[in-house]
Amino acid sequence: MKTHIGTFLSIGSPAVTELAAECGFDWVLIDLEHGCESEAALPNQLRALRGSNTLGIVRVSAPNPDLISRVLDWGADGIMVPHVNIVAEAQHCVDAAYYPPTGHRGVSRTVRAYGYGMRLPGDSPPKPIILAQIETAEGVSNVDQIAAVEGIDALFIGPADLSFDLKAQNSPRSYDDCLSVIAKAARDHGKGCGILVRHADDQAKLLSMGFSWLAMDSDLSLVREGFRRNLAAARK
Repeated sequence: MKTHIGTFLSIGSPAVTELAAECGFDWVLIDLEHGCESEAALPNQLRALRGSNTLGIVRVSAPNPDLISRVLDWGADGIMVPHVNIVAEAQHCVDAAYYPPTGHRGVSRTVRAYGYGMRLPGDSPPKPIILAQIETAEGVSNVDQIAAVEGIDALFIGPADLSFDLKAQNSPRSYDDCLSVIAKAARDHGKGCGILVRHADDQAKLLSMGFSWLAMDSDLSLVREGFRRNLAAARK
């Protein structure tokens, strides 16, 4: 399975989005859940990717069908949905992202995704990429069934949320065990598996486990660490 190297974008700057594409990332995650970007400003973020080979994936704050359809109408290549814990929630994501007969997404020929009416969706419109986030002990316990849902392209782990939830629920499962369970479910069902990578040294281990969607840190984290490093060097 192809490895997709991306990064999370939280600052909300089209210039940063454009720079990430210029650098050659396979995909970027534009974050509407925790990021500084507003929904209304999202089209400018997606415009910054025009002409590049970088996929624009938008993390919605919840599996709201209105928001999912707007994000895709505005030209996102796909969505990431947080806290997918049960099969019904995974199916809800697919229903919101796909046109009939697979889903319930409404059709408009004048949206940005179709050149404001200059291009028609046709009989085979672009297939949306759907990344379902597994971030809780409940999600891990249901991950095999979630991975089996047709239309889900990849399972994506939120390390901070998963670690926090395992501790909060006093789960007998370790974090590393959960990684293995999620990766196996993805592999068994021919789906991708992804994670946010905070330390580049972890990449080799994750690739060996079958992870194929790797988000290498975030814009905000990289700017923060750059500031701190430069400031520390200057104060010496």
